[in-house]
Amino acid sequence: MKNQVATRYAQALFDLADEEKKISEIYQELTEILSLINSNSELKDVLKSPFVTKEEKRNIADQIFEGSLSKTTRNFMMVLIDNNRTIDLSSITVAYKELLNNKHNIEEGVVITAIPLSEDKISELEHKLSAKYNKNIKLTNKIDESIIGGALVKIGNEEIDGTVKSRLDDLKSDLSRVIS
Repeated sequence: MKNQVATRYAQALFDLADEEKKISEIYQELTEILSLINSNSELKDVLKSPFVTKEEKRNIADQIFEGSLSKTTRNFMMVLIDNNRTIDLSSITVAYKELLNNKHNIEEGVVITAIPLSEDKISELEHKLSAKYNKNIKLTNKIDESIIGGALVKIGNEEIDGTVKSRLDDLKSDLSRVIS
């Protein structure tokens, strides 16, 4: 869930990264930091703890990320630590990604199928949807066996439902009206 604070921090970092022509690099670093924090409960606890001083948190962050982050991302992490905002890193990363996608005219979506789609099929669907929406559509394939067959595509607030389940439900509804 994205909040107003996260949006402000993300916008500030994005603007700086854009000036430096490093928006994708910074996003990659944010996701790596987030992944590291989420996979290490001790680190997460230390960064959230009010009993660990900001200076100690800064030293720990310096030791962990030394040489692996750009100066911009390192400084941003220090700002988050100084302002007790490391708990907002996940929301900040989501907000940053939205800014990145907007800049590159990318719209992310999900295609739900009963069986996994091949990369070729996903790419073909992305190409067709990109032409329809005049955006670069990037799809993630999720599996839901309950749809029986076909596909359900969700892009933003829009759904394109071509599932066998929905067709059977429509047929059931039609039959119920005829019989009633």
